[in-house]
Amino acid sequence: MTPHLVFTLSATLAAMGDLAGHERRGTLTWPGRSAVLGLSGAALGFRRGDDFAALDALSVAVAVFDDGSSLRDYHTVQTVPSAAARRPNSRPEAMRKAGPQRLNTTITLRDYRTGVLYGVAMAGDADLLERLRAALAQPVFTLYLGRKACPLSAPLAPVLTQAEGPEQAMAALRLPPWHARDRRGAPLVARTLYADAGPGDVQVEQRHDQPRDRGLWHFAPRRVSVRQVAIVGQGAAP
Repeated sequence: MTPHLVFTLSATLAAMGDLAGHERRGTLTWPGRSAVLGLSGAALGFRRGDDFAALDALSVAVAVFDDGSSLRDYHTVQTVPSAAARRPNSRPEAMRKAGPQRLNTTITLRDYRTGVLYGVAMAGDADLLERLRAALAQPVFTLYLGRKACPLSAPLAPVLTQAEGPEQAMAALRLPPWHARDRRGAPLVARTLYADAGPGDVQVEQRHDQPRDRGLWHFAPRRVSVRQVAIVGQGAAP
């Protein structure tokens, strides 16, 4: 048996990785390793320049209860050419120096998922998991599921449990009351689990969500096991 920390991620809006170019910011359908570790670090009070080595050692698995629906936002962005405002102290100062006639205006596409619900299981050092459990219950920084426009819509309800693997650990999940049952009144069930791939896994895909350099936003590929499961969350978040 291995110590696991399980918790839920629920949000009205979510944006999780994928393309991050200037004109388009995409989103995937479930939060990857980098998203979960970043959220965990924020709960503990970590800043981007801090040492994430302890969190990097944890394994992460994500169960998809509801991946929501897609939403695209047409977002207007104004940039200031360097020739128009040299060495400004702030963006407002740069825009004042440039004047309205010298601003570059573009429309960017920002993708979101609406009404999402995921279960997360993290395994590793028991003392670290206990610290993280307490931090998720009372986070240092505000937690988002992606961008700052995506705050969580329910408490994470973190629970420490002993289990053989993430599938068994997820049985301790406590879902928000409005997510605990489907439209027919039956308990909500997660049908897909994404976990670290092992040698015996049959269905494996690759995802670039292993943090390599947080300062430069570089990510390494990771092998992910896609498991067809039936996970039922118990109870409701307090």
